[in-house]
Amino acid sequence: MMSKMEETTSREQILTKIRNALIDKSDMPYPDADLSRQLLHQPDLEQGLEVVFAQELIKSKGNFIYCENEIQFIEYLKSLLSEKAWDPVWTRSSKIQQLLEAGKVNFTTEPTEKSSSLVGISPAEKLIAQTGTILLSDQSAGSRSAIALPDIQLVMAYASQVVLSLKDALRDVKLAYPDRLPTQLTFVTGPSRTADIEKTLVMGAHGPKSLYLFLIDDI
Repeated sequence: MMSKMEETTSREQILTKIRNALIDKSDMPYPDADLSRQLLHQPDLEQGLEVVFAQELIKSKGNFIYCENEIQFIEYLKSLLSEKAWDPVWTRSSKIQQLLEAGKVNFTTEPTEKSSSLVGISPAEKLIAQTGTILLSDQSAGSRSAIALPDIQLVMAYASQVVLSLKDALRDVKLAYPDRLPTQLTFVTGPSRTADIEKTLVMGAHGPKSLYLFLIDDI
């Protein structure tokens, strides 16, 4: 039987390999595959829920970045923002604002009026391993607009937030907010497939053009 330390090291190695593979990732080999079939199968949980989530997120063309701790999260975030020239990043989350201030990351609490894409970062409520889905709420994000407006959505989450199914996620939300549920819950599974069709915004089915998930290991 593997020791706790061996299990942790193995999981970290797998998640790190997944993150590194995204640097030169290729297009999805079967773009016409019916991804709804994922709902009908039970994923292999031997490697851990975090690994299953990462694999499913990548299948949906989301970007997965594994972070050993909050310090590494700030380092990787700075690197991404610098590489993409995304400055400042927009956030309404007080938790993220504290981390960005401590890490000296330039941010704004109001969306900037630019012709370029709006880049926002919000914390996740839950991560659903079975489908690689991110659950966001206006409660943790700080406002509804923080979820709805970004063209490029960055999400900060912790490994302890990963659950197996949608049912598990909704149960945990009810437990977290026993007196009053968030007024908006948004489920994001990869970047929107309808955000930009022939350079025309499709209203009513809009989502982020790009999605980046930073998973901080707290287990």
